[in-house]
Amino acid sequence: MPENKEKPTRKSDERNAPSDPKGNRPTPPPVKPQGKGMFGFFAIMLLVLMLVMFLSSSDKGQEITFAQLASSYTDGNIKEDSIVLRENGITAIEIQADVSGDKPTKLIVPINSGTKELYAKKLDELTAGNFKSPPPSGWVNFLFAFGPLILIIALIWFFLARGMKAAGGGGGMIGSFGKSRHKTMTKEMTGITFKDVAGIEEAKTEVTEIIEFLKNPKKFTRLGGRIPRGVLLSGQPGCGKTLLAKAIAGEADVPFFSISGSDFVEMFVGVGASRVRDLFKQAKDSSPCIIFLDEIDAIGRRRGGGFSGGGNDEREQTLNAILVEMDGFGSGDGVIVIAATNRPDVLDPALIRPGRFDRQIQVPLPDVAGRLEILNVHAKKVKLGPNVDMEKIARGTPMFSGADLAAIINEAAISATMLDKEFIEHEDLEEARDKVKFGRANKSRVREKEENKLVAYHEAGHAVLQALLPDADPLHKVTIIPRGNSGGATFSLPEKDRMGYSLKWIHATLRVVCGGRIAEAKAMNDVSSGASSDIRQATSLARAMILEWGMSAKLGFVNYAGEDTRESFIPEKDYSEDTARVIDEETRRIVDEAYAEAEKLLLENWEKVEAVAQALLKYENLTADEVHKLMRGESLQRSTVADLLGSGPSAPAPDSKPEPAPDAEPDLPTDTLPDPA
Repeated sequence: MPENKEKPTRKSDERNAPSDPKGNRPTPPPVKPQGKGMFGFFAIMLLVLMLVMFLSSSDKGQEITFAQLASSYTDGNIKEDSIVLRENGITAIEIQADVSGDKPTKLIVPINSGTKELYAKKLDELTAGNFKSPPPSGWVNFLFAFGPLILIIALIWFFLARGMKAAGGGGGMIGSFGKSRHKTMTKEMTGITFKDVAGIEEAKTEVTEIIEFLKNPKKFTRLGGRIPRGVLLSGQPGCGKTLLAKAIAGEADVPFFSISGSDFVEMFVGVGASRVRDLFKQAKDSSPCIIFLDEIDAIGRRRGGGFSGGGNDEREQTLNAILVEMDGFGSGDGVIVIAATNRPDVLDPALIRPGRFDRQIQVPLPDVAGRLEILNVHAKKVKLGPNVDMEKIARGTPMFSGADLAAIINEAAISATMLDKEFIEHEDLEEARDKVKFGRANKSRVREKEENKLVAYHEAGHAVLQALLPDADPLHKVTIIPRGNSGGATFSLPEKDRMGYSLKWIHATLRVVCGGRIAEAKAMNDVSSGASSDIRQATSLARAMILEWGMSAKLGFVNYAGEDTRESFIPEKDYSEDTARVIDEETRRIVDEAYAEAEKLLLENWEKVEAVAQALLKYENLTADEVHKLMRGESLQRSTVADLLGSGPSAPAPDSKPEPAPDAEPDLPTDTLPDPA
């Protein structure tokens, strides 16, 4: 069969690395001599300009004023019939005082074309008309007037002629628009293999077959099987789709053609399709290889929908070219197309059908074990302290992508460096996690006393409900230090990864969200706009329960959300106005019930809210163990920032060391927290 014929050498190897006749190391490819057309053209234009400058400029001479010229002429020192009036000056030849054989001195009186008539009258009076005024050369005036325009037209013609000539041959300025703008990488350039990819073991297992095919294609054709022509990697941003594609190329050790979907689209119509054809042509010449199309939804969106403008726009022509090219090569060509997208639901059905992108691999967010592996991979590049607990960081980062986890390690390294530490401590990783998720802590921000109290009670309401409700996520810590756009924050630490949302967890979360507004209204007899994000979260949860999850008894097991294709500016509604009114009523009912139950629970435990709020005003940060202590009625024994600042100036003298009390505890560093145990 023709598919089973083995290629003796790769075409790209034959073209790029010709061997030495003696069998030694390969010699570099011969360098093609560049054409001299552009150099010759510019040389001619330079000569023309120099000629114009030479003809337009007069000979060098001694510049004088017209009064000096008149005085010399009156004294008889000017040669007869040597005075010439030109457009840019008056020239005359001076008679030498001594006969020494030198050339006579040329005198020049600079003028301009506007004053020529005035000097003509003066010369007529001075010489009684005995001077010359030759008419200007016509072609010199022509060059002065139209020379720059001719030069510009010649340059444009030159580049257009070269571009049109190269459009068919593959070079030049105009022809380069139709050339692919991909980046070709090899294993040595990327240096990425499967050992650098963690947390997506299922996706790695699925692409193992592609690597095996690229290494040994005959293994699959022996039984008549066909390797997938295309693989579509889909997942949320930062999950590792591009990294996985580079690892595939690194494991298979084949060329890796990388290009973004937006690189196909240009201001000229038809350029995108031309670049697609050029990309696939180069890929076939370099087979076996991998073509990686990043963000393919930029050109692969569903045709004929929304406001795309019909089937003749540039994006759809580019998509049609991709569809044709993916059907144009067979399984024996050794070209595999890998595409990545965040929105597989908006892609054209013809693009993702079997025969083009045969396989769709979901690259999910990592679970606890995956997050631990990703953290360990990135932690190899930094110095970690002995108290770092990566498992705790992995548990405390649910719904974090691989890019988020890499950012945590990097931010922790930066923070430890700014504090002049020798290694990264666990507190640096905790702060980096909160910074990546919620923003930087604004410790220098000064608030009014009443505003500080309001924030303390608001966060205390969240924290107490988080600790009281068994179905809510466990409390991790609470702070009133502003972070990002929020005045304070209450952090939870999920015990496990949540693939879906149970009704009990949603009800508990709704009550926790309502706790902040209830607590500040009870303590301050007023409410503020600080609960805007809580209101937004509660409303979105309630609407999702009704529209998507079928958790409303009145509306039943029906989906009212519609498809989120984002192809139109007009929202899609597949229900009547009466149903819309019922949806609004159910949303209000769910939120009101959660608010009423949260208010009842907080009022029954108001003394706990008071204790947590006062501790927040004193310490600003509380851990989950400290919150539980306060709720049990215990007190906290740790110094505040004000106590530490106040004890600084009153330190004892070096020669008078006080005797420690017999029952006193040993001194601890000022930044040491009490052991929760």
